[in-house]
Amino acid sequence: MHKPEPSLRPVPKSGIMDIHAYIPGKAKAEGVAHPIKLSANENILGSSDRARAAYAAAADQLHVYPDSRTTLLRTAIAERYKLEPERLIFGCGSDEVFQLLNDAFLEPGDNIVQGQYAFAAFAIGARKNQAEVKNAPEPDYRIDVDEVLNTVDARTRLVFIANPANPTGTWLPFSEILRLHQNLRPDIVLVLDGAYAEFADDPTFSDGLDYARSSENVVVTHTFSKLHGLAALRVGWGYAPMAIASAVDRIRLPFNTSIPGQLAAIEALNDLDFQQRSIAHVNRWRPWLEQQLGGLGLDIVRPSAANFVLAGFPKHGKTAVAAEAFLSARGLLVRQVTNYGLPDHIRITIGLEEHNRAVINALAEFMGR
Repeated sequence: MHKPEPSLRPVPKSGIMDIHAYIPGKAKAEGVAHPIKLSANENILGSSDRARAAYAAAADQLHVYPDSRTTLLRTAIAERYKLEPERLIFGCGSDEVFQLLNDAFLEPGDNIVQGQYAFAAFAIGARKNQAEVKNAPEPDYRIDVDEVLNTVDARTRLVFIANPANPTGTWLPFSEILRLHQNLRPDIVLVLDGAYAEFADDPTFSDGLDYARSSENVVVTHTFSKLHGLAALRVGWGYAPMAIASAVDRIRLPFNTSIPGQLAAIEALNDLDFQQRSIAHVNRWRPWLEQQLGGLGLDIVRPSAANFVLAGFPKHGKTAVAAEAFLSARGLLVRQVTNYGLPDHIRITIGLEEHNRAVINALAEFMGR
C-alpha cells in the first residue's frame, strides 16, 4: 500500500486554510487622527456608568481566576428573564457560544443551514469542524422560512437564524420562527441569535426565550456588546435545553469570561435607564437616517430593527467601495460588506446627531447632490 510522503512542516487539518478569517469593521482612517467609527454596530452612547464603575472596582481582583460557573451573572440573568440558571451558557461574546454549539454537534460531512447573508461567525465554526455551510436564499435581504426548510437535508445538524439579522437589519415576526421550528426535525438545533433583539420593538417580534423554555432543540443567544455597550469585555450568553447546556459545558474553556466582564455585565443588566436611552436614541435617528439616505437615491434595506442601516448603491454609477473610501478619507468609518456577498452596499451604525448629519452631508457630496 502506498503511503503519502510526510510533510516537511506541520499542516493544519483539512479545511482550516479554506476558512476566511473574520473581518472586523474598520477602526482607523489613513491620515485621520480620531475618525468617527460607525462600522461595528457599537453603542454610540458608550456604556453604563454603573458598568464602568464595576469594571474599575474589579482591578483589585486581577490576580484571581474568575468564577468558572459565572454564578453572579448567571443568577442576575436568570432573575431578569425568569430563566432556569442551570440552562444558561456563557461565552467570550455570543460568538463563542456559536462556536461551542458547532463543536458539540458537528462531525465531518454534517452541515449547518443559514441565511444567504448570515453573520460570518456561524460559518467559521462549522468549517472548523469540517462541516458544510449551506446558504438559504434571502429574497429582499430577509430570511425566507421556506427557503431555509428547502435547504435542510439529512446531514443538517444546526440552523442559525439571526433575528434581527446582521448585516441586513431585517427581521422575522415570531410566527415565522414558530413555523420554521415546527417544520424542522427534532434532532436539528435551531439557534436564534438575538444580538440586536432589544432594538426590535414591533409587537409581532420575540427573541424566542419564552418559546425555548419548553423546546428540546432551541437555543437563544444574547450579547452584552450591543445594547449594553460592553463590546471590549466580550460577554455573551445562551439559553438552551438542559441536555445541550450540559454538552456544551463539557467543552467550554473553564475561565472564558473575566471577572471585570462578569461584574460590569451585572451592572449593565440592571441599568435600565441606560438601556432605555440607548434604544430611544436608535429609534429617533434610524428612521431619519433611512429617509435621508433614500433621498440621496440609495436603496435602503428595510425593515431594519437593529442599531444600523444597510444602504445599497445603484448598479450603474457610484459604488459602495468608492463611497466607503470617500467617507473614510473624511474620517467617517462605515462598513463595506462585500465579504457578506453584498458588494453594492454599506452598513452604517446609528451615531450621534452630529455623526449622522456628517455622513449624510458627505454622501450627498459623493453622490453629487
